[in-house]
Amino acid sequence: MGDIAPRLSSITGASTKQINILLINPNGTSSMTDACLRSLEPTLPPRITVTGFTSPHPAPSAIEGHLDGVLSAAAAIRAVAPIAKDYDAFLVACFSAHPLINALREEVTGPVIGIMEASLYASRMLGGRLGIVATGARSKVMHEDAIRQYGLEGFSVGCETTGLGVLELERLGREKVLGLVGDAAGRLVLDKGADCIALGCAGMTEMKIRCEERVDSRAGMAQVVDGVAMGVQFLIGLVREGHVTAKGGIYRSAADGREARGQDWL
Repeated sequence: MGDIAPRLSSITGASTKQINILLINPNGTSSMTDACLRSLEPTLPPRITVTGFTSPHPAPSAIEGHLDGVLSAAAAIRAVAPIAKDYDAFLVACFSAHPLINALREEVTGPVIGIMEASLYASRMLGGRLGIVATGARSKVMHEDAIRQYGLEGFSVGCETTGLGVLELERLGREKVLGLVGDAAGRLVLDKGADCIALGCAGMTEMKIRCEERVDSRAGMAQVVDGVAMGVQFLIGLVREGHVTAKGGIYRSAADGREARGQDWL
């Protein structure tokens, strides 16, 4: 007798749930927020709305160190807290272990993810060794520290830098920037053996195609992961499955503690 093809069952989704996601750019540069939103449009599912938020003054215009992270988190949390009830989930669009991520998890109910987390987790699922295209030398060190913090050091080949500052990604000539980003991705794959590349700055989100060309992504040899896009998709899945941030442990709201201290402000 010949082989009998297995009978396969299938279903087609019919969810009509509207999901509202707040994309938070912790720095004060609104053009980066706009670039993130543009990059999402081609793959954003129906009935999903992503609203861009840029941290108000006195947030730094770029986040390039620990102090920038703290200052930007303080500016963002004070502005986001009053509007958080309008959103189902929150994406922190800074490629770092940004202090705003855990601060939000204490203050809001919906799930929160940072774009670095999204990139690293997706890369771990898609390949065996991940690498990050970083901006400058300090970013390289901070990213590699964060990889250890997330428990992924054993799967990482480290970072390669473009030698650019965060704002230079926008201000320098487009071809020069694309060339430097593509070259860094190429070194991670060809010299270090990475098979997944994470774009190490929200300002790189529109540079994915050039990196894919450089590492021959279409042939399936390596994948280029954009944390902005993956972060949104992860959040959609969490919300559709009814998940919220667990409040019985480390992310218990800090509001009760503030009230006990007589502190009615953030």
